[in-house]
Amino acid sequence: MQIDNNNYNEILSDEILDKSFLNSIEDALAIGSWELNLKTNILKWSSVTKKIHDVSINYTPNVDTAINFYKEGSNRIRILKLFNNALNNGENFDDEFIIVTSKGEEKWVRSIGHPKLENGKCVALRGVFQDITQKTVQTKKIAIKEKEFRSLFDNSLTGMAKVSLTGGWLNVNNSICRILGYSKEELLLLNFKDITHPKDLSIGRKELELVLSGKSDNFEIEKRYIHKNGKVVHCILSSTIVRDNNGHPQHFIANINDITEIKRNKNKISELLSISSKQNDRLLNFARIVSHNLRSHGGNLEMLLSLKKEDYPENTNDEYFPLIEEAIGNLNETIENLNEVALYKDLDKKSSVPVSLLKYSKNAISNITATTISNNVDIKILIDNNITVYTIPAYLDSILINLLTNAIKYKRQNVTPEITLEAYKTEVYTILKISDNGLGIDLEKHKDKLFGMYNVFHKHEDSRGLGLFIVKNQIDAMGGKIEVESTVGIGTTFTIYFKN
Repeated sequence: MQIDNNNYNEILSDEILDKSFLNSIEDALAIGSWELNLKTNILKWSSVTKKIHDVSINYTPNVDTAINFYKEGSNRIRILKLFNNALNNGENFDDEFIIVTSKGEEKWVRSIGHPKLENGKCVALRGVFQDITQKTVQTKKIAIKEKEFRSLFDNSLTGMAKVSLTGGWLNVNNSICRILGYSKEELLLLNFKDITHPKDLSIGRKELELVLSGKSDNFEIEKRYIHKNGKVVHCILSSTIVRDNNGHPQHFIANINDITEIKRNKNKISELLSISSKQNDRLLNFARIVSHNLRSHGGNLEMLLSLKKEDYPENTNDEYFPLIEEAIGNLNETIENLNEVALYKDLDKKSSVPVSLLKYSKNAISNITATTISNNVDIKILIDNNITVYTIPAYLDSILINLLTNAIKYKRQNVTPEITLEAYKTEVYTILKISDNGLGIDLEKHKDKLFGMYNVFHKHEDSRGLGLFIVKNQIDAMGGKIEVESTVGIGTTFTIYFKN
């Protein structure tokens, strides 16, 4: 219970502070009382005052011990000054202090003193004493929270405002001023509706009604505002209502986040996606046309070869005819695989099928027979006939041919090219290693851009910087991965991991 100043002044003006007075104070106001008789130098404390100091009911205080309960420093200095002013100048005092009780506990107290004068001279001091620790601590907590909120309000990167129930600005932070282009003084003269885009005035009306009716405490909406310069500002508005202890609405705390740039970028992304979609459709149509025409030409070559074999069998006995025949067969198989790729938009690792790795490796080598013969390439295949990989056949063809032709293209001068294909299985992957004894790649210099588009690491008239880029993307599409080990002047090993 807080002491009423009029009550204590009336009580302390009595001529005599006796036991009945102390009892009446404690009973009526639940506070302690005290009296110092300057004629006898006797200090009396009521039972409540003793309880506040954590001393026994039999404790006998004096002026020195009483002053020493006040916390050393500013609190003790202040009570001594007020005490002396009361004694010497007859001045009342009423202030709050920290005391340290006999048990070492710090308490906040309110100490009130009223001098009794006779012939202009102070003959006694009487007063009241109240433990206000709980109230003070609570007040300080509230003050800290208010300070924290004020700091958050003022320094928030998003706009924050205190808004009346009718939409008027009661307070705004710097971020709102920055977002909307107005000064604080200008905004406080405006209403929320004054800066809202005309077409968005009805947005949030239902949410507002729910909050004001007590069915909700907050809401979040997207709406547009008009900047002072006339530009449209897209924002996310989050609003929370503040109510009094009886639940009656007082005002709103609004949080405004500018998403104009996000909206602008989102529109750009949508435009890019639309363009990409159209380009993908064009590429798909192109792939279908190319696949269809290649299949026609491949079929034509196969037919011509068959006619030559029937009409001029004597010309098919040389060592190159079987190689040409095999190459045309492989070409048609590759074209068929490419056709499947062209027909399915959603081709990914789920479209993988089991194929013989040995068969596809031999087919790839057969497809580059002319190149291997002209470069005198020595190719070793260390792949078991039972090893299968889950792959998209057209991708596997492309991967093998790209890596094999690269190994030949970047051979060392005056060194016979040697290429080894080795495969084995682990619990998770089927692993294929393609090694060569070529020029090698400086990985310290090129590791981060090894699979980038248009990156070339050696001078060669046919280099375009697309082969490894295509290989990496095809392997990624199937859920696999590729690693590289290479030493300049010794050779390179590509390790491909196909998921089992």
